[in-house]
Formats: sequence, structure tokens, C-alpha cells
Amino acid sequence: MIGVLTIHLHLPACTSLKEKRGRILPLMARLRRKFNLSVSEMGLQDQWQEAVISCAMVSNQGPHLQSGLQTVSRWIEGNWPDGMVVDQRIELI
Repeated sequence: MIGVLTIHLHLPACTSLKEKRGRILPLMARLRRKFNLSVSEMGLQDQWQEAVISCAMVSNQGPHLQSGLQTVSRWIEGNWPDGMVVDQRIELI
């Protein structure tokens, strides 16, 4: 099974795409290291204050994927001070 967490982020302090990338790239690198998952910016790449990132995990157990992706989501909300989560969705395929 594949689990995908899609998160819509709002970065109110960003005033340029360069600044946005400077905040998003470290977040994605930290998620890769901390949770051992695949992460990519998937949408709103041309907007300064908005971003959509997706995180993917693979497992043979759906509940394990659901729990792991919920942990990632809670970690972002609690430990990433550069922005806020507008919306999130977990899909199991």
C-alpha cells in the first residue's frame, strides 16, 4: 500500500519565490531525514505565500501508514514556525 499526505501551507511572511523556497526546502529535507519518506512540492509553485507539499510512505499495513502520516502532519503543525497548515488530506492507495 502507498500512503500520501498532501498539505496546503500558508507562508504569510514570504515576499518572494526565493524566500518561499528558502523556507520550504529545509522543511522537506527535515521531513525526509526524520520520517524516512518521500517529499515533494506539488502545487502552487509560482505563488509567494502558498505551497502544496506531498509526503509518501509505503507499507503492507494501512493502519501503519495512516498513523505514520498523521504523525508527520502533527509534527509540521507543532514544529514548523514559518507558516501554517491550511488543509491536509491523507489518501491510501
